[in-house]
Amino acid sequence: MATTISIPVGGMTCAVCAQRVEKALSNVDGVSQATVNYANEKAIVTYEREQTNIEQLRTAIEKAGYAALTTSLSDSLAADQSYHAEQLRLGWTRFALAAIVSLPLLYLAMVPMLPTLIAGTITLPFPTSLSPDNHPLAFALTQLALCSVVIAVGYRFYVDGFRAMLQLSPNMDSLIALGTSAAFIYSIANTIAIARGNHHLVHSLFFEAAATIITLIVLGRNLEAQAKDQAGSAIKSLMRLAPQTAILLQPSRYEGAATNATPPATAPATNAAPPTAADLETEIPVDKVEPGDILIVRPGARIPVDGIVIAGSSAVDESILSGESLPVDKTAGDLVYAATLNTTGALRFRAEKVGADTALSQIIAAVEHAQGRKAPIARLADQVSGIFVPIVFALAVCSTLAWHLAIRFGWFNLPAGSDPIAFVMNIFISVLVIACPCALGLATPVAIMVGTGRGAELGILIRSGEALEKAGNINTIILDKTGTVTSGKPTLTDLVIAPGFQGQTSLPGQSLSAQNTLLALAASAEFNSEHPLAKAIVLAAEDQDIKLQPTSSFEAKPGFGIKATLADNRQVLIGNASLLNQSGIDTSSMDSEFESLANDGKSAVYVAVDGTLSGMVALADQSKPSALPAITRLQKNGLSIALLTGDSHQTAQAVARELAIDQVISEVLPSQKADQVAELRAAGFKVAMVGDGINDAPALIEADLGLAIGSGTDVAIESADIVLTKDDLLDVPRAIDLSRLTLRTIKQNLFWAFAFNTIALPVAAGLLYIFGGPLLNPIISAFAMSASSLVVMGNALRMKTKRI
Repeated sequence: MATTISIPVGGMTCAVCAQRVEKALSNVDGVSQATVNYANEKAIVTYEREQTNIEQLRTAIEKAGYAALTTSLSDSLAADQSYHAEQLRLGWTRFALAAIVSLPLLYLAMVPMLPTLIAGTITLPFPTSLSPDNHPLAFALTQLALCSVVIAVGYRFYVDGFRAMLQLSPNMDSLIALGTSAAFIYSIANTIAIARGNHHLVHSLFFEAAATIITLIVLGRNLEAQAKDQAGSAIKSLMRLAPQTAILLQPSRYEGAATNATPPATAPATNAAPPTAADLETEIPVDKVEPGDILIVRPGARIPVDGIVIAGSSAVDESILSGESLPVDKTAGDLVYAATLNTTGALRFRAEKVGADTALSQIIAAVEHAQGRKAPIARLADQVSGIFVPIVFALAVCSTLAWHLAIRFGWFNLPAGSDPIAFVMNIFISVLVIACPCALGLATPVAIMVGTGRGAELGILIRSGEALEKAGNINTIILDKTGTVTSGKPTLTDLVIAPGFQGQTSLPGQSLSAQNTLLALAASAEFNSEHPLAKAIVLAAEDQDIKLQPTSSFEAKPGFGIKATLADNRQVLIGNASLLNQSGIDTSSMDSEFESLANDGKSAVYVAVDGTLSGMVALADQSKPSALPAITRLQKNGLSIALLTGDSHQTAQAVARELAIDQVISEVLPSQKADQVAELRAAGFKVAMVGDGINDAPALIEADLGLAIGSGTDVAIESADIVLTKDDLLDVPRAIDLSRLTLRTIKQNLFWAFAFNTIALPVAAGLLYIFGGPLLNPIISAFAMSASSLVVMGNALRMKTKRI
């Protein structure tokens, strides 16, 4: 049996690390798919439970050199927060220590090389005992001591970097470790030479470069970690809303639970008063709640698990799940959901879904799953990241050798007094340090993290990065009519009075207009019918506070209508023309009204009282209030809209006219919906299908992109790529706009990442210097490398401020 699990992974420092973990997991027997997201530091693994288990997956991660954190849903947020908070605290501590040491080292190394300021009248203070010209050995040894401290602070770069090299899988840490080690070792060698009398080498030390590179990269990593935390803040904020405890009314299940009542020292007398409700309340951890437990939630508290109300009434704020701002009234029999806020009254409810089965947990799991799945657009970046580090190694070596040979054989002349070895070492270090696979690795996942998180805040659940990419490329949207564009329930739209009914304007006990009298008679007659149209007529009368008469007889005539006798002995016929004609009642006087209503897509039935045509009642499945603005917005965005329905062409055309939809596909059987989608796709259109019913599921699967309205069936929701949790059609253009924004951000990030490395590497290799330009300092290279990742993160975080 295949199972998919999310495993938080600690210790990854770049995109290459994520690929190493992914490879290690993929090599485990029974794993069918493994993807690792460097941005949210999670592995999504699909495996066969008969062949492997979670512990073996964790072991594979740890053998690859990384930490496998807790996979428990109840503990994951706390563990994730604790781990990342500790890592960030350590990171900033390391940076503070490195900066405290690096700043005087940088000052010591750079000041002797700076010209006198303001025409020689002001100079920067500098200890004469460390003058490189007068005391070169003291100058070099002081730098060595300070640099050694920074190297010790950044020891993880060397442990992880060289280990990755030994495993033939070099990563970003390997580039940093090799570049700074080369600078450090070269400088130590020169320090030894200085001690032996070669004082001119005092100007060929790279201690300050090695220390500053480590300091800048530690700073960049900390800023990147904070940016990644912000990128995932939407889901974390949802997780924080889940209560950690619940109030149980069955304390006997749990030994040692803290109850409100203190147990008596001796057994109570047999005639003692029974315990009160308060005595039975026990506060327990929410992960101890089991289905069937009876829980209580008071005003102002959040509901701990999904359940069904058995007593009490209240209004519950469900905005975190539905996005609706108004609280929803809850009474016995209503569903309540974990993390929603109880506002006014106490509720007693039975737990139905707990732990990973709650609606909130499923939303979080769906979003995390989406964030873990890679979009097709990321494949090129993954392929480049996989070979990036070896290419950079090769480029560093080749450029260093090329410069060495050019200088040695006189093809290129350095300025007088320049040290050739120091020059080529500068090239080598700069190339290694400026290379940035992190920007490539972050370009796609961080944008997907922000996009899916923003969607979750809006009630738009995007199931994968691939769905985001597809949604961004859609050009045609098919809307199922019933339940998606319309409410799915008939409502009364028209009451048309026949000329002969004008004088009949009263009923026993109430004075009504002619129209309301017609409605009262029709609703009284239809009260016992189970037909949806009949229920709509009765509901319309109840909304008008019209009192209905009981019936003394009722007869349903399938395919025709109903016949009823009211308590005041009035005979009422409601149905089609055939029913009335069979009773000798002529309906031709209202033919024009009937045709007009039919052209508007309404279902009209005749009403006759005591053998006389009294009027018509018209009903329709009306469009949702959000339908027209949603369709208008989609059309403004350049999307073609098609209406798909099994209704008659006349009814479909009426709805299409109301909503300004040009293309109508009507009289389609449920089994043919997927075929209609396939036809449009075959014609070259990128098709999105929006539906809500079981019969929409095949079409949702067939479409390039399936969107399910959240009020729909579970089958439709499971078949969809995007789930709209609110019953609001405006979420369709919001989902498309969000997807387009995310896709645009991904492309911008990829362009920046590729452009940065394409330009930076040749510059670091000395390309500009050949034509008289500057030679890149390794310190500037380290700063540029850290900045490149932050640019990608910042660009993605901009999406949080965009209006969707």
